Amino acid sequence: MHTHTRRTVLGASIAAVGAGALGACTGSPSGSGAPSASGSPAGTATRTVSGSQPRPGPPAAAGPADRGSGHGTGHDAGRGTGSGDGFAGGRAAKGLAGYVTPSGPEVEAAERERGYGPVRKFSLTATEALLDLGGPTVRTWAYDGMLPGHEMRITKGDTFQLTFANHLPQATTLHSHGIRLRCDMDGVPGLTQSSIRPGADFTYRFAVSHPGTYWVHSHSGMQLDRGLYAPLIVEDPREPLSYDKEWVVVLDDWVDGVDGSTPDAVFAELSHGRGMADMGEGTHGSGHGASGGAAGGATGPSRILHGARSRLLRSPGGHVAYPYYLVNGRVPEAPSVLRARPGDRIRLRIINAAAETAFRVALGGHEMTVTHTDGYPVRHTRTDALLLGMAERYDVLVTAKDGVFPLVALAEGKNAKALAVLRTGGGRRPGPGAHPSELDGRIVPASRLVPHDSVALCDRAPDRELRFRLTGDMKRFNWSFDRQPYSLERCHPVRQGERVRVTLVNGTDMWHPMHLHGHTFALAGIGSAGARKDTAVVLPHRKLVIDFNADNPGLWMLHCHNQYHSESGMMTLLGYRA
Repeated sequence: MHTHTRRTVLGASIAAVGAGALGACTGSPSGSGAPSASGSPAGTATRTVSGSQPRPGPPAAAGPADRGSGHGTGHDAGRGTGSGDGFAGGRAAKGLAGYVTPSGPEVEAAERERGYGPVRKFSLTATEALLDLGGPTVRTWAYDGMLPGHEMRITKGDTFQLTFANHLPQATTLHSHGIRLRCDMDGVPGLTQSSIRPGADFTYRFAVSHPGTYWVHSHSGMQLDRGLYAPLIVEDPREPLSYDKEWVVVLDDWVDGVDGSTPDAVFAELSHGRGMADMGEGTHGSGHGASGGAAGGATGPSRILHGARSRLLRSPGGHVAYPYYLVNGRVPEAPSVLRARPGDRIRLRIINAAAETAFRVALGGHEMTVTHTDGYPVRHTRTDALLLGMAERYDVLVTAKDGVFPLVALAEGKNAKALAVLRTGGGRRPGPGAHPSELDGRIVPASRLVPHDSVALCDRAPDRELRFRLTGDMKRFNWSFDRQPYSLERCHPVRQGERVRVTLVNGTDMWHPMHLHGHTFALAGIGSAGARKDTAVVLPHRKLVIDFNADNPGLWMLHCHNQYHSESGMMTLLGYRA
Protein backbone atom coordinates (compact mmCIF):
# COMPACT_ATOMS: atom_id res chain seq x y z
CA MET A 1 0.00 0.00 0.00
CA HIS A 2 1.31 3.43 -0.89
CA THR A 3 2.46 5.85 1.77
CA HIS A 4 2.41 9.61 1.43
CA THR A 5 4.68 12.27 2.89
CA ARG A 6 3.40 15.63 4.10
CA ARG A 7 6.28 17.77 5.37
CA THR A 8 4.54 21.11 4.96
CA VAL A 9 3.02 22.26 8.23
CA LEU A 10 -0.65 22.78 7.52
CA GLY A 11 -1.78 23.72 11.01
CA ALA A 12 -2.81 21.41 13.80
CA SER A 13 -6.19 22.96 14.45
CA ILE A 14 -9.14 21.11 13.00
CA ALA A 15 -11.31 24.21 12.97
CA ALA A 16 -10.71 24.74 9.25
CA VAL A 17 -12.71 21.64 8.44
CA GLY A 18 -15.84 23.78 8.55
CA ALA A 19 -15.18 24.97 5.02
CA GLY A 20 -15.55 21.42 3.76
CA ALA A 21 -18.59 20.33 5.71
CA LEU A 22 -21.79 19.15 4.10
CA GLY A 23 -23.81 21.82 5.79
CA ALA A 24 -24.85 19.49 8.57
CA CYS A 25 -26.84 22.14 10.41
CA THR A 26 -28.27 23.93 7.40
CA GLY A 27 -30.29 20.96 6.21
CA SER A 28 -32.14 20.55 2.97
CA PRO A 29 -35.52 21.97 2.08
CA SER A 30 -38.23 20.14 3.93
CA GLY A 31 -40.87 18.38 1.93
CA SER A 32 -44.26 19.99 1.73
CA GLY A 33 -46.78 18.63 4.14
CA ALA A 34 -46.52 15.68 6.46
CA PRO A 35 -45.49 12.54 4.58
CA SER A 36 -47.66 9.50 4.77
CA ALA A 37 -46.61 6.37 6.57
CA SER A 38 -48.44 4.21 4.06
CA GLY A 39 -46.44 1.61 2.28
CA SER A 40 -44.56 0.41 5.36
CA PRO A 41 -44.63 -3.36 5.83
CA ALA A 42 -46.15 -4.96 8.86
CA GLY A 43 -43.77 -5.02 11.77
CA THR A 44 -42.04 -1.76 10.78
CA ALA A 45 -43.16 1.31 12.69
CA THR A 46 -43.16 4.57 10.76
CA ARG A 47 -44.00 7.81 12.54
CA THR A 48 -44.28 11.21 10.89
CA VAL A 49 -43.71 14.24 13.10
CA SER A 50 -45.29 17.50 12.01
CA GLY A 51 -44.05 21.01 12.53
CA SER A 52 -40.89 21.26 10.39
CA GLN A 53 -40.63 24.42 8.34
CA PRO A 54 -39.27 24.43 4.81
CA ARG A 55 -36.08 26.39 4.21
CA PRO A 56 -34.54 27.43 0.93
CA GLY A 57 -31.76 25.19 -0.32
CA PRO A 58 -28.44 26.25 -1.86
CA PRO A 59 -28.50 27.53 -5.43
CA ALA A 60 -27.85 25.02 -8.18
CA ALA A 61 -24.27 24.99 -9.38
CA ALA A 62 -23.63 25.93 -12.97
CA GLY A 63 -22.50 23.23 -15.35
CA PRO A 64 -23.83 20.38 -17.44
CA ALA A 65 -25.63 17.43 -15.99
CA ASP A 66 -23.10 14.86 -14.86
CA ARG A 67 -23.51 11.93 -17.21
CA GLY A 68 -22.04 8.53 -16.55
CA SER A 69 -21.85 6.13 -19.47
CA GLY A 70 -22.42 2.43 -19.82
CA HIS A 71 -20.72 0.32 -22.45
CA GLY A 72 -21.20 -3.25 -23.55
CA THR A 73 -24.01 -5.73 -23.54
CA GLY A 74 -26.81 -5.12 -21.11
CA HIS A 75 -25.81 -1.57 -20.26
CA ASP A 76 -27.84 1.55 -20.28
CA ALA A 77 -26.75 5.14 -19.99
CA GLY A 78 -28.26 5.06 -16.54
CA ARG A 79 -30.67 7.95 -16.97
CA GLY A 80 -34.43 8.04 -16.58
CA THR A 81 -37.37 10.38 -16.45
CA GLY A 82 -38.79 9.24 -13.12
CA SER A 83 -41.08 6.61 -14.62
CA GLY A 84 -38.85 3.64 -13.87
CA ASP A 85 -38.10 3.07 -17.56
CA GLY A 86 -34.96 3.90 -19.45
CA PHE A 87 -32.39 3.58 -16.70
CA ALA A 88 -30.32 0.71 -15.44
CA GLY A 89 -32.43 0.12 -12.34
CA GLY A 90 -35.71 0.33 -14.23
CA ARG A 91 -36.77 -3.22 -13.51
CA ALA A 92 -36.62 -2.58 -9.78
CA ALA A 93 -38.31 0.80 -9.89
CA LYS A 94 -41.34 -0.53 -11.76
CA GLY A 95 -42.28 -2.19 -8.48
CA LEU A 96 -41.70 1.05 -6.58
CA ALA A 97 -44.25 3.45 -8.04
CA GLY A 98 -44.27 6.89 -6.48
CA TYR A 99 -40.58 6.94 -5.52
CA VAL A 100 -37.74 8.98 -6.97
CA THR A 101 -35.91 6.83 -9.49
CA PRO A 102 -32.11 6.49 -9.36
CA SER A 103 -31.73 8.72 -12.45
CA GLY A 104 -34.70 11.02 -11.90
CA PRO A 105 -34.64 14.82 -12.12
CA GLU A 106 -34.38 15.09 -8.34
CA VAL A 107 -31.12 13.12 -8.49
CA GLU A 108 -29.81 15.37 -11.26
CA ALA A 109 -30.69 18.46 -9.20
CA ALA A 110 -28.87 17.14 -6.12
CA GLU A 111 -25.80 16.45 -8.26
CA ARG A 112 -25.83 19.98 -9.63
CA GLU A 113 -25.85 21.30 -6.07
CA ARG A 114 -22.68 19.32 -5.35
CA GLY A 115 -20.98 21.12 -8.24
CA TYR A 116 -18.69 20.02 -11.04
CA GLY A 117 -14.99 20.21 -10.35
CA PRO A 118 -11.98 18.92 -12.31
CA VAL A 119 -12.53 15.41 -13.67
CA ARG A 120 -10.13 12.85 -12.21
CA LYS A 121 -10.06 9.71 -14.36
CA PHE A 122 -9.25 6.20 -13.18
CA SER A 123 -9.70 2.69 -14.49
CA LEU A 124 -10.15 -0.66 -12.77
CA THR A 125 -10.43 -4.14 -14.24
CA ALA A 126 -12.03 -6.97 -12.31
CA THR A 127 -10.23 -10.12 -13.32
CA GLU A 128 -9.21 -13.59 -12.21
CA ALA A 129 -5.79 -13.44 -10.60
CA LEU A 130 -3.11 -15.52 -8.92
CA LEU A 131 -2.13 -13.61 -5.78
CA ASP A 132 0.86 -14.06 -3.48
CA LEU A 133 -0.25 -13.28 0.07
CA GLY A 134 3.33 -13.36 1.35
CA GLY A 135 3.84 -17.11 1.09
CA PRO A 136 0.43 -18.62 0.40
CA THR A 137 -0.64 -18.26 -3.22
CA VAL A 138 -4.32 -18.22 -4.10
CA ARG A 139 -6.34 -18.06 -7.28
CA THR A 140 -9.11 -15.53 -6.81
CA TRP A 141 -10.72 -12.39 -8.25
CA ALA A 142 -9.15 -8.98 -7.81
CA TYR A 143 -8.91 -5.49 -9.28
CA ASP A 144 -6.00 -5.31 -11.75
CA GLY A 145 -4.46 -8.41 -10.21
CA MET A 146 -3.58 -6.60 -6.97
CA LEU A 147 -4.61 -6.93 -3.33
CA PRO A 148 -5.84 -4.43 -2.33
CA GLY A 149 -6.62 -2.83 -5.67
CA HIS A 150 -4.85 0.35 -6.75
CA GLU A 151 -5.36 3.18 -4.29
CA MET A 152 -7.36 6.00 -5.89
CA ARG A 153 -6.78 9.49 -4.54
CA ILE A 154 -8.73 12.62 -5.43
CA THR A 155 -9.47 16.02 -3.87
CA LYS A 156 -12.72 17.25 -2.39
CA GLY A 157 -14.64 19.05 -5.15
CA ASP A 158 -13.32 16.82 -7.93
CA THR A 159 -15.52 14.86 -10.29
CA PHE A 160 -14.56 11.21 -9.95
CA GLN A 161 -14.65 9.16 -13.16
CA LEU A 162 -13.92 5.45 -13.06
CA THR A 163 -13.99 3.24 -16.13
CA PHE A 164 -14.66 -0.21 -14.76
CA ALA A 165 -14.12 -3.30 -16.92
CA ASN A 166 -15.49 -6.73 -16.02
CA HIS A 167 -13.21 -9.58 -17.08
CA LEU A 168 -14.76 -12.00 -14.59
CA PRO A 169 -16.85 -15.05 -15.51
CA GLN A 170 -19.79 -13.48 -13.62
CA ALA A 171 -21.64 -10.18 -13.65
CA THR A 172 -20.50 -7.59 -11.15
CA THR A 173 -20.87 -3.96 -10.02
CA LEU A 174 -18.82 -1.51 -7.97
CA HIS A 175 -19.98 0.42 -4.89
CA SER A 176 -18.16 3.53 -3.60
CA HIS A 177 -18.65 2.96 0.10
CA GLY A 178 -19.40 5.98 2.28
CA ILE A 179 -19.46 8.54 -0.52
CA ARG A 180 -22.50 10.80 -0.67
CA LEU A 181 -23.00 10.30 -4.40
CA ARG A 182 -25.73 10.36 -7.02
CA CYS A 183 -28.01 7.34 -6.74
CA ASP A 184 -27.49 5.88 -10.22
CA MET A 185 -23.75 5.58 -9.48
CA ASP A 186 -24.25 3.63 -6.24
CA GLY A 187 -23.53 0.24 -7.80
CA VAL A 188 -26.39 -1.87 -6.43
CA PRO A 189 -27.36 -4.42 -9.11
CA GLY A 190 -31.04 -4.55 -9.99
CA LEU A 191 -31.73 -1.36 -8.06
CA THR A 192 -29.50 1.51 -9.19
CA GLN A 193 -27.92 -0.08 -12.27
CA SER A 194 -27.92 -3.20 -14.38
CA SER A 195 -25.18 -5.66 -13.57
CA ILE A 196 -22.04 -5.30 -15.65
CA ARG A 197 -21.89 -8.49 -17.64
CA PRO A 198 -18.69 -10.43 -18.40
CA GLY A 199 -16.73 -8.66 -21.11
CA ALA A 200 -18.55 -5.33 -20.62
CA ASP A 201 -17.53 -2.11 -18.93
CA PHE A 202 -19.27 0.78 -17.22
CA THR A 203 -18.20 4.34 -16.39
CA TYR A 204 -18.99 5.60 -12.91
CA ARG A 205 -18.96 9.39 -12.73
CA PHE A 206 -20.04 11.63 -9.85
CA ALA A 207 -19.13 14.74 -7.90
CA VAL A 208 -17.35 14.27 -4.57
CA SER A 209 -18.18 16.92 -2.01
CA HIS A 210 -16.55 15.72 1.19
CA PRO A 211 -13.00 14.62 2.10
CA GLY A 212 -12.32 11.40 3.95
CA THR A 213 -11.21 7.79 3.96
CA TYR A 214 -13.45 5.65 1.75
CA TRP A 215 -13.19 2.50 -0.33
CA VAL A 216 -14.72 0.75 -3.32
CA HIS A 217 -15.88 -2.85 -3.47
CA SER A 218 -18.08 -5.25 -5.37
CA HIS A 219 -21.76 -5.17 -4.43
CA SER A 220 -22.64 -8.47 -6.12
CA GLY A 221 -23.22 -11.70 -4.21
CA MET A 222 -20.24 -12.95 -2.19
CA GLN A 223 -17.68 -11.22 -4.40
CA LEU A 224 -16.55 -8.89 -1.61
CA ASP A 225 -15.15 -11.95 0.20
CA ARG A 226 -12.67 -12.33 -2.62
CA GLY A 227 -10.22 -9.56 -3.52
CA LEU A 228 -12.58 -7.06 -5.12
CA TYR A 229 -11.87 -3.92 -3.09
CA ALA A 230 -9.59 -0.86 -3.17
CA PRO A 231 -9.04 2.32 -1.11
CA LEU A 232 -10.55 5.62 -2.25
CA ILE A 233 -9.01 8.61 -0.48
CA VAL A 234 -10.54 12.08 -0.81
CA GLU A 235 -8.06 14.73 0.28
CA ASP A 236 -8.98 18.06 1.83
CA PRO A 237 -7.48 21.01 -0.10
CA ARG A 238 -7.42 22.84 3.23
CA GLU A 239 -6.13 19.91 5.25
CA PRO A 240 -6.12 21.01 8.92
CA LEU A 241 -4.00 18.14 10.21
CA SER A 242 -0.21 18.33 10.35
CA TYR A 243 1.63 15.07 9.70
CA ASP A 244 4.77 13.77 8.01
CA LYS A 245 3.69 10.43 6.60
CA GLU A 246 0.45 8.67 5.74
CA TRP A 247 -0.19 4.95 5.89
CA VAL A 248 -3.31 3.39 4.38
CA VAL A 249 -4.00 0.16 6.28
CA VAL A 250 -6.54 -2.27 4.77
CA LEU A 251 -7.68 -5.20 6.91
CA ASP A 252 -9.24 -8.38 5.53
CA ASP A 253 -10.22 -11.96 6.28
CA TRP A 254 -9.35 -14.49 3.59
CA VAL A 255 -10.73 -17.86 2.48
CA ASP A 256 -10.99 -17.84 -1.33
CA GLY A 257 -8.77 -20.34 -3.12
CA VAL A 258 -7.43 -21.92 0.10
CA ASP A 259 -7.69 -25.73 -0.10
CA GLY A 260 -10.50 -25.43 -2.63
CA SER A 261 -12.67 -23.07 -0.57
CA THR A 262 -14.80 -20.31 -2.08
CA PRO A 263 -17.00 -17.75 -0.31
CA ASP A 264 -20.02 -19.15 -2.19
CA ALA A 265 -19.33 -22.62 -0.84
CA VAL A 266 -18.91 -21.25 2.68
CA PHE A 267 -22.24 -19.43 2.34
CA ALA A 268 -23.89 -22.63 1.09
CA GLU A 269 -22.54 -24.50 4.12
CA LEU A 270 -23.77 -21.86 6.57
CA SER A 271 -27.19 -21.52 4.95
CA HIS A 272 -27.70 -25.25 4.40
CA GLY A 273 -27.72 -24.82 0.65
CA ARG A 274 -30.27 -22.00 0.45
CA GLY A 275 -29.78 -19.40 -2.27
CA MET A 276 -28.79 -15.82 -1.61
CA ALA A 277 -31.16 -12.88 -1.37
CA ASP A 278 -32.56 -12.10 -4.80
CA MET A 279 -31.41 -8.72 -6.09
CA GLY A 280 -33.56 -9.11 -9.17
CA GLU A 281 -30.87 -9.86 -11.76
CA GLY A 282 -29.32 -13.15 -10.75
CA THR A 283 -26.26 -11.44 -9.34
CA HIS A 284 -27.42 -12.46 -5.90
CA GLY A 285 -29.01 -15.82 -5.51
CA SER A 286 -28.86 -19.06 -7.43
CA GLY A 287 -26.57 -17.57 -10.05
CA HIS A 288 -23.83 -17.45 -7.42
CA GLY A 289 -23.55 -21.04 -6.35
CA ALA A 290 -20.33 -22.76 -5.30
CA SER A 291 -19.73 -23.87 -8.87
CA GLY A 292 -19.22 -20.24 -9.81
CA GLY A 293 -16.21 -19.80 -7.55
CA ALA A 294 -12.64 -19.24 -8.59
CA ALA A 295 -11.79 -22.78 -7.61
CA GLY A 296 -14.47 -24.34 -9.80
CA GLY A 297 -16.88 -26.71 -8.10
CA ALA A 298 -14.56 -27.54 -5.19
CA THR A 299 -15.99 -26.72 -1.79
CA GLY A 300 -12.98 -27.25 0.47
CA PRO A 301 -13.05 -28.16 4.16
CA SER A 302 -15.68 -26.98 6.60
CA ARG A 303 -15.14 -23.34 7.50
CA ILE A 304 -17.77 -22.99 10.24
CA LEU A 305 -16.35 -21.35 13.36
CA HIS A 306 -17.10 -23.10 16.65
CA GLY A 307 -16.63 -22.07 20.27
CA ALA A 308 -15.24 -18.56 19.78
CA ARG A 309 -16.67 -15.63 21.67
CA SER A 310 -15.89 -11.93 22.05
CA ARG A 311 -16.36 -10.04 25.30
CA LEU A 312 -16.42 -6.74 23.43
CA LEU A 313 -19.04 -7.92 20.93
CA ARG A 314 -20.98 -9.87 23.58
CA SER A 315 -21.41 -12.74 21.13
CA PRO A 316 -19.41 -15.05 18.87
CA GLY A 317 -16.90 -13.16 16.77
CA GLY A 318 -18.54 -14.55 13.66
CA HIS A 319 -19.49 -17.69 11.79
CA VAL A 320 -16.46 -18.31 9.56
CA ALA A 321 -13.07 -19.71 10.58
CA TYR A 322 -10.84 -17.97 8.04
CA PRO A 323 -7.45 -19.55 7.32
CA TYR A 324 -5.78 -16.12 6.91
CA TYR A 325 -6.16 -12.57 8.18
CA LEU A 326 -4.39 -9.88 6.19
CA VAL A 327 -3.06 -6.33 6.38
CA ASN A 328 -2.61 -4.82 2.91
CA GLY A 329 -2.84 -8.26 1.33
CA ARG A 330 -0.10 -9.86 3.45
CA VAL A 331 -0.12 -12.65 6.03
CA PRO A 332 1.60 -12.04 9.41
CA GLU A 333 4.63 -14.13 8.43
CA ALA A 334 5.50 -11.64 5.63
CA PRO A 335 4.03 -8.35 6.81
CA SER A 336 3.70 -5.02 5.06
CA VAL A 337 6.28 -2.55 6.46
CA LEU A 338 6.10 1.23 6.81
CA ARG A 339 9.49 2.91 7.16
CA ALA A 340 9.60 6.25 8.92
CA ARG A 341 11.89 8.31 11.14
CA PRO A 342 11.71 8.64 14.91
CA GLY A 343 9.53 11.61 15.75
CA ASP A 344 7.53 11.47 12.53
CA ARG A 345 3.87 12.21 12.94
CA ILE A 346 2.01 9.51 10.99
CA ARG A 347 -1.59 9.49 9.83
CA LEU A 348 -3.04 5.98 9.65
CA ARG A 349 -6.16 5.53 7.54
CA ILE A 350 -7.52 2.17 8.69
CA ILE A 351 -10.15 0.40 6.56
CA ASN A 352 -11.85 -2.85 7.55
CA ALA A 353 -12.52 -4.51 4.18
CA ALA A 354 -13.34 -7.88 5.74
CA ALA A 355 -16.52 -9.74 4.90
CA GLU A 356 -17.17 -11.26 8.32
CA THR A 357 -14.58 -10.16 10.89
CA ALA A 358 -14.28 -7.28 13.34
CA PHE A 359 -10.73 -6.25 14.17
CA ARG A 360 -9.26 -4.83 17.37
CA VAL A 361 -6.28 -2.73 16.26
CA ALA A 362 -3.28 -1.39 18.21
CA LEU A 363 0.23 -0.18 17.45
CA GLY A 364 2.72 -1.59 19.93
CA GLY A 365 4.38 1.03 22.15
CA HIS A 366 2.20 3.87 20.88
CA GLU A 367 -0.91 5.77 21.85
CA MET A 368 -3.27 6.70 19.02
CA THR A 369 -5.24 9.91 18.60
CA VAL A 370 -8.53 9.39 16.76
CA THR A 371 -9.23 12.24 14.31
CA HIS A 372 -11.93 10.81 12.00
CA THR A 373 -14.39 7.97 11.76
CA ASP A 374 -15.93 6.92 8.44
CA GLY A 375 -14.37 9.99 6.82
CA TYR A 376 -15.81 12.59 9.21
CA PRO A 377 -13.78 14.53 11.80
CA VAL A 378 -14.24 14.10 15.52
CA ARG A 379 -12.78 15.93 18.50
CA HIS A 380 -9.34 14.44 18.96
CA THR A 381 -9.55 11.50 21.35
CA ARG A 382 -6.71 9.40 22.69
CA THR A 383 -6.93 5.63 22.81
CA ASP A 384 -4.77 2.52 23.00
CA ALA A 385 -6.82 0.42 20.58
CA LEU A 386 -9.74 0.58 18.16
CA LEU A 387 -12.54 -1.85 17.36
CA LEU A 388 -13.62 -1.79 13.71
CA GLY A 389 -16.65 -3.63 12.43
CA MET A 390 -16.76 -4.55 8.76
CA ALA A 391 -16.65 -1.48 6.45
CA GLU A 392 -15.82 0.97 9.26
CA ARG A 393 -12.85 3.32 8.88
CA TYR A 394 -10.83 5.26 11.42
CA ASP A 395 -8.13 7.87 10.93
CA VAL A 396 -5.60 8.18 13.75
CA LEU A 397 -2.37 10.10 14.40
CA VAL A 398 0.69 8.59 16.09
CA THR A 399 4.10 10.03 16.87
CA ALA A 400 6.64 7.38 15.90
CA LYS A 401 9.13 6.16 18.48
CA ASP A 402 12.56 4.73 17.68
CA GLY A 403 12.59 1.02 16.87
CA VAL A 404 10.42 -1.66 15.28
CA PHE A 405 6.77 -1.93 16.28
CA PRO A 406 3.90 -4.32 15.48
CA LEU A 407 0.61 -2.97 14.13
CA VAL A 408 -1.66 -5.82 15.18
CA ALA A 409 -5.24 -6.40 14.04
CA LEU A 410 -6.75 -9.01 16.33
CA ALA A 411 -9.61 -10.92 14.67
CA GLU A 412 -12.09 -10.20 17.43
CA GLY A 413 -13.50 -13.40 18.92
CA LYS A 414 -11.62 -15.62 16.47
CA ASN A 415 -8.27 -16.18 18.22
CA ALA A 416 -6.20 -15.04 15.24
CA LYS A 417 -4.30 -11.95 14.10
CA ALA A 418 -3.20 -9.88 11.16
CA LEU A 419 0.07 -7.95 11.32
CA ALA A 420 1.97 -5.06 9.76
CA VAL A 421 5.17 -3.39 10.96
CA LEU A 422 6.30 0.18 11.62
CA ARG A 423 10.10 0.47 11.39
CA THR A 424 11.93 3.66 12.39
CA GLY A 425 15.21 2.13 13.52
CA GLY A 426 17.11 -1.09 14.13
CA GLY A 427 15.76 -4.21 15.74
CA ARG A 428 14.17 -7.55 14.94
CA ARG A 429 10.86 -7.72 13.18
CA PRO A 430 7.98 -8.73 15.48
CA GLY A 431 6.75 -12.26 14.97
CA PRO A 432 3.26 -13.24 13.80
CA GLY A 433 2.16 -13.88 17.39
CA ALA A 434 2.94 -10.36 18.60
CA HIS A 435 0.42 -9.12 21.14
CA PRO A 436 1.16 -5.57 22.30
CA SER A 437 -0.27 -4.58 25.67
CA GLU A 438 -2.21 -1.78 23.97
CA LEU A 439 -4.61 -4.38 22.55
CA ASP A 440 -5.89 -4.90 26.09
CA GLY A 441 -5.91 -1.21 26.98
CA ARG A 442 -8.37 1.63 26.40
CA ILE A 443 -10.81 1.25 23.53
CA VAL A 444 -12.90 4.28 22.64
CA PRO A 445 -16.24 3.16 21.15
CA ALA A 446 -17.80 5.19 18.37
CA SER A 447 -20.66 6.13 20.69
CA ARG A 448 -18.25 8.15 22.84
CA LEU A 449 -16.68 10.10 20.01
CA VAL A 450 -17.82 13.71 19.68
CA PRO A 451 -18.24 15.09 16.18
CA HIS A 452 -16.33 18.18 15.19
CA ASP A 453 -18.60 21.22 15.17
CA SER A 454 -18.33 21.54 11.39
CA VAL A 455 -20.07 18.20 10.81
CA ALA A 456 -22.27 17.84 13.89
CA LEU A 457 -25.99 17.59 13.15
CA CYS A 458 -27.81 20.50 14.72
CA ASP A 459 -30.56 19.88 17.25
CA ARG A 460 -33.77 19.15 15.42
CA ALA A 461 -36.69 16.91 16.23
CA PRO A 462 -37.11 14.08 13.72
CA ASP A 463 -39.77 14.58 11.06
CA ARG A 464 -40.03 10.84 10.52
CA GLU A 465 -39.12 7.80 12.59
CA LEU A 466 -38.51 4.31 11.28
CA ARG A 467 -38.09 1.31 13.54
CA PHE A 468 -36.70 -2.06 12.48
CA ARG A 469 -36.12 -5.27 14.39
CA LEU A 470 -33.11 -7.31 13.34
CA THR A 471 -34.09 -10.96 13.28
CA GLY A 472 -32.59 -14.36 12.52
CA ASP A 473 -30.44 -17.05 14.07
CA MET A 474 -27.38 -19.14 13.34
CA LYS A 475 -29.23 -22.45 13.10
CA ARG A 476 -31.53 -21.38 10.26
CA PHE A 477 -29.22 -18.62 8.96
CA ASN A 478 -32.28 -16.52 8.15
CA TRP A 479 -31.00 -13.00 8.88
CA SER A 480 -33.50 -10.28 8.01
CA PHE A 481 -35.38 -7.12 9.01
CA ASP A 482 -38.63 -7.80 10.87
CA ARG A 483 -38.51 -11.47 9.81
CA GLN A 484 -38.91 -10.45 6.18
CA PRO A 485 -36.03 -11.20 3.81
CA TYR A 486 -34.96 -8.58 1.33
CA SER A 487 -37.38 -7.72 -1.44
CA LEU A 488 -37.23 -5.06 -4.14
CA GLU A 489 -40.95 -4.46 -3.61
CA ARG A 490 -40.52 -3.47 0.06
CA CYS A 491 -39.43 0.14 0.44
CA HIS A 492 -39.69 2.50 3.43
CA PRO A 493 -40.62 6.09 2.47
CA VAL A 494 -38.83 9.30 3.37
CA ARG A 495 -39.15 12.78 1.89
CA GLN A 496 -36.58 15.31 0.78
CA GLY A 497 -35.61 17.70 3.58
CA GLU A 498 -36.73 15.53 6.49
CA ARG A 499 -34.69 14.71 9.54
CA VAL A 500 -35.11 10.94 9.77
CA ARG A 501 -34.55 8.86 12.89
CA VAL A 502 -33.95 5.13 12.46
CA THR A 503 -34.06 2.78 15.45
CA LEU A 504 -32.50 -0.64 14.91
CA VAL A 505 -33.45 -3.13 17.62
CA ASN A 506 -31.22 -6.19 17.56
CA GLY A 507 -33.34 -9.16 18.52
CA THR A 508 -30.61 -11.67 17.63
CA ASP A 509 -27.72 -13.27 19.49
CA MET A 510 -25.23 -11.80 17.00
CA TRP A 511 -23.73 -8.36 16.40
CA HIS A 512 -24.37 -6.55 13.12
CA PRO A 513 -22.46 -3.68 11.42
CA MET A 514 -25.24 -1.66 9.78
CA HIS A 515 -24.56 0.48 6.70
CA LEU A 516 -26.72 3.15 5.08
CA HIS A 517 -25.99 3.99 1.45
CA GLY A 518 -25.78 7.54 0.12
CA HIS A 519 -25.82 9.31 3.51
CA THR A 520 -23.97 9.75 6.75
CA PHE A 521 -25.86 9.55 9.99
CA ALA A 522 -25.28 10.78 13.52
CA LEU A 523 -25.26 8.31 16.36
CA ALA A 524 -28.19 9.39 18.52
CA GLY A 525 -29.50 8.62 21.96
CA ILE A 526 -26.53 10.00 23.90
CA GLY A 527 -27.98 13.40 24.80
CA SER A 528 -26.84 15.15 21.65
CA ALA A 529 -26.00 14.23 18.08
CA GLY A 530 -23.00 11.93 18.03
CA ALA A 531 -20.23 11.15 15.57
CA ARG A 532 -21.07 11.15 11.86
CA LYS A 533 -20.79 7.69 10.32
CA ASP A 534 -22.14 5.51 7.54
CA THR A 535 -21.56 2.15 9.27
CA ALA A 536 -22.07 1.30 12.94
CA VAL A 537 -22.26 -1.85 15.05
CA VAL A 538 -25.40 -2.83 16.97
CA LEU A 539 -24.69 -5.39 19.69
CA PRO A 540 -26.91 -8.39 20.51
CA HIS A 541 -30.17 -7.48 22.24
CA ARG A 542 -29.28 -3.78 22.13
CA LYS A 543 -30.53 -0.99 19.94
CA LEU A 544 -28.82 1.54 17.69
CA VAL A 545 -30.48 4.93 17.08
CA ILE A 546 -29.27 7.01 14.14
CA ASP A 547 -30.38 10.34 12.67
CA PHE A 548 -29.76 11.57 9.14
CA ASN A 549 -30.79 14.42 6.89
CA ALA A 550 -32.77 13.24 3.86
CA ASP A 551 -30.76 15.35 1.43
CA ASN A 552 -29.76 12.87 -1.30
CA PRO A 553 -32.79 11.65 -3.27
CA GLY A 554 -33.07 8.16 -4.69
CA LEU A 555 -33.45 4.54 -3.62
CA TRP A 556 -30.94 3.51 -0.95
CA MET A 557 -30.01 0.28 0.77
CA LEU A 558 -29.80 -0.20 4.53
CA HIS A 559 -28.09 -3.49 5.29
CA CYS A 560 -25.80 -5.50 7.52
CA HIS A 561 -22.20 -5.39 6.25
CA ASN A 562 -21.54 -8.94 7.37
CA GLN A 563 -21.60 -10.23 3.82
CA TYR A 564 -23.04 -13.58 4.87
CA HIS A 565 -25.88 -11.86 6.74
CA SER A 566 -26.76 -9.43 3.95
CA GLU A 567 -26.77 -12.15 1.32
CA SER A 568 -29.12 -14.25 3.43
CA GLY A 569 -31.60 -11.36 3.49
CA MET A 570 -30.60 -8.71 6.06
CA MET A 571 -31.13 -5.81 3.65
CA THR A 572 -33.94 -3.32 3.09
CA LEU A 573 -34.63 -0.14 1.13
CA LEU A 574 -35.28 3.49 1.97
CA GLY A 575 -36.86 5.49 -0.84
CA TYR A 576 -37.57 9.17 -1.40
CA ARG A 577 -41.17 9.90 -2.33
CA ALA A 578 -41.43 11.56 -5.73
